[in-house]
Amino acid sequence: MSSSKPDVSTTSPSRPARARSPKRLLLIVLGGLTGTALIGLLIVVFALAMAYPNLPPLDTLTDYRPKMPLRIFSADNVLIGEFGEERRNLVHIKDIPEVMKKAVLAIEDDRFYQHGGVDYTGILRAAVHNATGGAKQGASTITQQVARNFFLSSEQTLKRKAYEVLLAWKIEQNLTKDQILEVYMNQIYLGQRAYGFASAAQIYFGKNLKDITVAEAAMLAGLPKAPSAYNPVVNPKRARTRQQYILQRMHTLGYLTTPQFEAAKAETLRIKTDSSEFGVHAEYVAEMARQLVYEQFKEETYTRGLNVFTTITKADQDAAYLALRRGVMEYERRHPYRGPEAYIEIPKTKEEADEAIENELAEHPDSDDIIAAMVLQATPTGITAVTASGEEVKISGPGLAFAQNWLSTKAAANRRVKRGAVIRISQDGGTAWSVTQMPEVESAFVAADTTDGAIRALVGGFDYNRNKFNHVTQAWRQPGSSFKPFIYSASLERGLSPATIINDAPISFDAGQTGGQAWEPKNYDNKYEGPMTMRRGLTKSKNMISIRILNKIGAKYGQEYTTRFGFEAEKNPPYLTLALGAGSTTPLQLAGAYAVFANGGFRVSPYLISKVTDSSGKVLSQATPDKSGDEANRVIDARNAFLVDSMLKDVVRFGTATKALALKRTDISGKTGTTNDSIDAWFAGYTPKLVGIAWIGYDQPKNLGNKETGGGLALPIWIGYMQKALKGVPNEERVVPEGLVMAGDDYYYVENPPGTGVQSLDIGARGTPAEEKVKDAVKNELF
Repeated sequence: MSSSKPDVSTTSPSRPARARSPKRLLLIVLGGLTGTALIGLLIVVFALAMAYPNLPPLDTLTDYRPKMPLRIFSADNVLIGEFGEERRNLVHIKDIPEVMKKAVLAIEDDRFYQHGGVDYTGILRAAVHNATGGAKQGASTITQQVARNFFLSSEQTLKRKAYEVLLAWKIEQNLTKDQILEVYMNQIYLGQRAYGFASAAQIYFGKNLKDITVAEAAMLAGLPKAPSAYNPVVNPKRARTRQQYILQRMHTLGYLTTPQFEAAKAETLRIKTDSSEFGVHAEYVAEMARQLVYEQFKEETYTRGLNVFTTITKADQDAAYLALRRGVMEYERRHPYRGPEAYIEIPKTKEEADEAIENELAEHPDSDDIIAAMVLQATPTGITAVTASGEEVKISGPGLAFAQNWLSTKAAANRRVKRGAVIRISQDGGTAWSVTQMPEVESAFVAADTTDGAIRALVGGFDYNRNKFNHVTQAWRQPGSSFKPFIYSASLERGLSPATIINDAPISFDAGQTGGQAWEPKNYDNKYEGPMTMRRGLTKSKNMISIRILNKIGAKYGQEYTTRFGFEAEKNPPYLTLALGAGSTTPLQLAGAYAVFANGGFRVSPYLISKVTDSSGKVLSQATPDKSGDEANRVIDARNAFLVDSMLKDVVRFGTATKALALKRTDISGKTGTTNDSIDAWFAGYTPKLVGIAWIGYDQPKNLGNKETGGGLALPIWIGYMQKALKGVPNEERVVPEGLVMAGDDYYYVENPPGTGVQSLDIGARGTPAEEKVKDAVKNELF
């Protein structure tokens, strides 16, 4: 007994002590952690409480005024251009279709209407998902994204995240859920410089937001997370994968029925990838409008949401664009193939080959329907090529004709069509492909209303993306024979009439007469017909007739007179070469000049912008053009305009513009123009209400071809446009103005009846120089 007591006394008390010590330790640790957490929480709450009053004001949200781009519209309300760092189209929540809202909520924040700015359930769900090794998920709400986009940087720090949470709470207290969603859907960046879903719908699908389908909405909803990675233009496969996931989410959440889901999954989307981002090729018009508006509004041009309404119409612009492109390509087909644009060595492996081909074709962008393709195989009987979209194309038979000589193994290595060559191909209306080439020649076309100068169509070149130089407004070129009617008009005020007999015979001027080199001008065809009426001289575009007319009335008078039509005196020096159009003008200036003949003698200035409004529709400026019929705008006698017009009708009926008879109209007047060495080719023509000017030439002036003329090159473009523009427009016959008398087959001014005025010029022996001494200095420059 005595020996056992110590055992009990020493061991019994010690067992419970050892059993309790781990619990006590655990409690101490938990207590310490809890206390630390509470202290930390109190510190965080205190910090947040101190920080909350210092949060930025929400004025930019409560009075949301985003940067709005400059928008350019046609007269019939078609968007043709947009300028500004941020391409945005502000749309109110009531106008955003449900399908777009649901698509965004499904992928970005499906509990948006339940949480108070921060989704704790979502945070927990994302944390669990991330901890289990799934693809990393975020838990930012739409409200947090708005806070981040408007007020915070993109740095990933705890401080920034805390501010984001605070701002989200503050936003939720000051804006309704619908207001927050509206701001988000207008502000978010979606690639291609598009901000907001309305702008993205237009850019990616060419549609108004209200018209998009479920499948399209899902594609757009995939963009906010990574606009570059999920861009359907740049990464179509990745974009479609995300779109399919969003559709699945919409179905899971009950936003889509099973039939709707299946239909949307199967829908083939048409993504806009063509060279024109808008519904009409009016790039030169849009840029002109931008420059004009910038002159008035400076930097506000790109942020105020200005809307610019131009005078062009979609139908007219489409007709002009297609006519010009067709005319230029017809010229190309008449001239030799220049060979492939580039060559590469195609790698052996498929992956490397695909990448090399894709990279090279990216350097040769398509020009509308003129497609760049890489040759995979070429023989004299066929070509296999691949386009940038991955489509494999086979060309044979007539499709090879243009490049046939360069398919031979004997063709020069630097021109031969072979594997690795970059060529151009097109489909001419059918399904068969053919080899073509990008043109080097340039062209321009402009059409305007003759009553007030409103521009109806304007195409400044073959392809704006390749050459932004606007040939309608910037190309100062020699008008050639298209200038002659203005010299004829001047002569009518100096006593000549359409019936005046003038000698079509060679004429020469020695150095003493010219003050420089001897000059021996020639007719275009080197044919001389002797005495003929002035009317016939214009119909046949006889150079000798025009020179003798200007020699008679004086080159200085001719120069001054033509300024009535808008020509600049300094660009049309007072030499006899003025009679042959050796000065310079632009297609736009020539359009305004010919309008004077069309409208009965009134000067109208071609203009492009009808009005400018702000984003709310308030008119900021309105055009007040000069109009025909207002005697204050008269620059030539109505009788003069009528007589020149009657001569220009003969040019169409019997002269160098008879191709225009294909329009089957009797109210067409016009004049061809071909400069020396066929450097510039023109056609200027009109009906009483519509004037059109077509031009073709090289930017670095050179011969277009010995047989190329204004009638063969420019006139077909003019006809192509007028076929569409005049469809359904009735013929309009002109009324003979007072003060004209008819005698024989022609009209005369009543004060200059037959037998008076200048009845003939230089009617002597054929082939002899003019009998009168030439007093005008002649600048021997071109003719």
